Amino acid sequence: MKLAVNYSLPCAELVERGRIDFDLYKTTEWAEMIEAAEAQRPAYVHFPFHAGRQNMESVGLEQVENLLATTATPYVNTHIAPRASDFGMDMRSTDETWLERLIPAMMADIEALTSFFGTEQVILENANYDPNYDIPILTIQPALIRRLVDETGCGLLLDLAHARMAAHYFGMETQAYIEQLPLYALCELHVAGTRYDDEQQRLVDHYPMTEVDWETTEWALQNIHAGEWPEPRIVALEYGGTGSFFSANSDPLVLKTDVPRLYKLVQGMGITSL
Repeated sequence: MKLAVNYSLPCAELVERGRIDFDLYKTTEWAEMIEAAEAQRPAYVHFPFHAGRQNMESVGLEQVENLLATTATPYVNTHIAPRASDFGMDMRSTDETWLERLIPAMMADIEALTSFFGTEQVILENANYDPNYDIPILTIQPALIRRLVDETGCGLLLDLAHARMAAHYFGMETQAYIEQLPLYALCELHVAGTRYDDEQQRLVDHYPMTEVDWETTEWALQNIHAGEWPEPRIVALEYGGTGSFFSANSDPLVLKTDVPRLYKLVQGMGITSL
C-alpha cells in the first residue's frame, strides 16, 4: 500500500527541501505534469473518464495503454458519473425507471475499457453529489455502485470525500453509507478534505482535512490494516494541484501537516480504536 499525493509546485518544493515524503505523485494524463512529477517520484495517472458520458476516447485508449506501460499507473479508472441532461432528466430525480437508460449507457463505457484493458485492470470510482457535474443521484446510491461492480467484475476506487458528500445529501452517516459499498472489491482509496459551502449549500472537497475527515480516514485504514477490507494498491491524498482552483488550494503549510499524518496511517502507525 503506497501513499500518493497530487502533484503541485508547492508539494514539489517541499519534497525538494526534504520537508515531506511519500511514495508516488498522482497526476493527470498531461505529459508535462508527468515529466515534472517523475523528476522526483514515480507518477501514476488518474484518468478523466466518466462512465455514461461516452468520453472513453477523451484521452485515447492507445495513449492510456502507453501510460500504463511507462508510468507507475496500476489501473484504468472511470467515475460512475453520467450527465443527467444527456438523458433529459433532473439530476435529483429518484424515479428508478431512469436506470433503464442510465445503466446500459454506463455499462457500454465500462465494457469499452474492460474489452481493451481487461476486467482486472479497470476500477470504478464512486461519484459525489455535485450539481456542477450534473450527476444523477440515482448513480450515487450504494446499491447501484455495488451492482455495477458485481456485474462488470471491476474493482472499486473508494473516494472517502465523495462518500461523505453523498451521505450528507442522503442524510446518512458517512460510515453507514460506505459500509453499503462493494468494499470486497477495494483496489484504490482517495482521501481529501471537505467543507460546507454556504453559497452552494452543499459539501465540497479538495480542501484541507478536517477532524471529521481524519476520523473517516482513520476508520477506513483501521479496517484495511485489520484485514476487514482488502488492501488497496494506492492511497491518494487529493489536495493541491495545478489550475486556478487547485493552485489556490496547494498551501504548503497544509501539505506539511496532512501528508506526514496520512503517511503514518497508511503505514499502520497512530491508528487508534474508534
